[in-house]
Amino acid sequence: MANEPSTTSWRRWVWPLNSRKVQVALATVIASYTAQFGFHVSTDSLTTILALGVALILGIAHEDAGKGRAASK
Repeated sequence: MANEPSTTSWRRWVWPLNSRKVQVALATVIASYTAQFGFHVSTDSLTTILALGVALILGIAHEDAGKGRAASK
């Protein structure tokens, strides 16, 4: 039993993936790497992918801040 893998170790690693901000960040990074290395896209397209990811993350953060204010009233 001492040699069995701990379930908490993989849960600790997977836990950040429950966050929508982390999910968007991962999708943005994966899309930008795919666009850069897998496909031949322009710099403008790559900039658009990164800007969209940043905008979504900021929007989610703004939404989360609004939920916190509404709950405190």
